[in-house]
Amino acid sequence: MLTKVEVRNRQGDSLMMPFEDFDSGLGVAEIEGLDPTKATLVSSGFAGQDGAQYYNSKREPRNLKLKIELIPDFVNTSVRSLRQQLYRFLMPKTEVTLRFYEDLGSYVDVVGRVEEFKAPLFTDDPVADISLMCFDPDFFDPNPFTVNGLTVIGSDVTMTTIPYLGTVETGFLFTLELDRNISAFSIVHQVPSGFTYQLEFAETLLAGDRVLISTIAGSKGASLTRSSVVSSLLWGVSPLSKWLELEGPGDNLIRVSSSAAGIPWNIQYVTRHGGL
Repeated sequence: MLTKVEVRNRQGDSLMMPFEDFDSGLGVAEIEGLDPTKATLVSSGFAGQDGAQYYNSKREPRNLKLKIELIPDFVNTSVRSLRQQLYRFLMPKTEVTLRFYEDLGSYVDVVGRVEEFKAPLFTDDPVADISLMCFDPDFFDPNPFTVNGLTVIGSDVTMTTIPYLGTVETGFLFTLELDRNISAFSIVHQVPSGFTYQLEFAETLLAGDRVLISTIAGSKGASLTRSSVVSSLLWGVSPLSKWLELEGPGDNLIRVSSSAAGIPWNIQYVTRHGGL
């Protein structure tokens, strides 16, 4: 059960609004847009054939709508001062992070940009109606998770289990710390449904190198750190490889294979949810 929402601006200031405590003078009456967003499905029909062929789909941006009652005590607060307090955080065009807390202490964030702020001055029941667009529609746990493992040789089918509690897929940062020379490695990924995918990497790597591969949507890539110099190594990723993403909820299995066993690697990811 949700207990409160916190608004954070880009300056790091925060405004906390508990759902059942109106001592601050700001009462959250309603929040719309917490459900999973609508998916746009792309398909094509064919002459003489019933139905259509599905191609792909995507989820649309999230539109959050907050209705906040202004409840002054007329000693320390007034309707005007409460409205000005909201202006400080939720002026149209402003980017903010909303953090939703649950009764068990956990919380998730979503980043939005204020689209509209309506708070009529001449009314007996002062209320602020605020609309935000979240172009990344997911709620995410801001605390990243890290899983460590070691490379195995090709004949070793040992997998490392990564439990993922999110309801939508998430990319990750894969780091390989080289303690010897190799010329290639592969990341084998089995999702909870049983399907297996693979990312192949081929490039001469030396002891002391650090390889970073990002499969995060919008920032996919590969880089090499050698003697403190960072350079792109995107061409090392095979064009036939899949940019791997953890799926859930459930256990994802990972195996990193190379010509040498025991090279340390780690995967860092954030948990993402499609709705609350």
